[in-house]
Amino acid sequence: MKKLMLVCSLIVMMASACGKSSEDDYAEQQAAADETQIQAYIKTNNLSARRDESGLYYVILKTGTGAFPTASTSVTFNYTGQFTDNTTYYVGSVTTVVGSAEIKGWQIGLTKINKGGQIMLIIPSGMAYGQKGKNTIPANKVLVHTIDML
Repeated sequence: MKKLMLVCSLIVMMASACGKSSEDDYAEQQAAADETQIQAYIKTNNLSARRDESGLYYVILKTGTGAFPTASTSVTFNYTGQFTDNTTYYVGSVTTVVGSAEIKGWQIGLTKINKGGQIMLIIPSGMAYGQKGKNTIPANKVLVHTIDML
């Protein structure tokens, strides 16, 4: 009986390890695909984009004034959401607390621009809606957001 339990335990541990490895491999492959797509977008559009240590790319289009938002700051901004093929999927306004913004790309990118400024965020899919997508945004899409900080 002890041998049977040991064998079952080993099988469960091996299956768990394989699942995690597959997920990690998938995330690495998707990140590499995103990076290739982002580099092509930057080159095609002749952008001087900077890469944050998180992997978020950004371009300051217009410098604003005053203090930069922090994670606890409530901000209002207008933005245009596009895919890297320049298809627009959203134009509108958002009010949010930076640290609880809907996607990680905003949580990081919104701290890089102040009032009256404009920034372009090139957001890898893992910092956007990832494998699930959302509404009109398919899974694993790199997003390009042009943000006007109000």
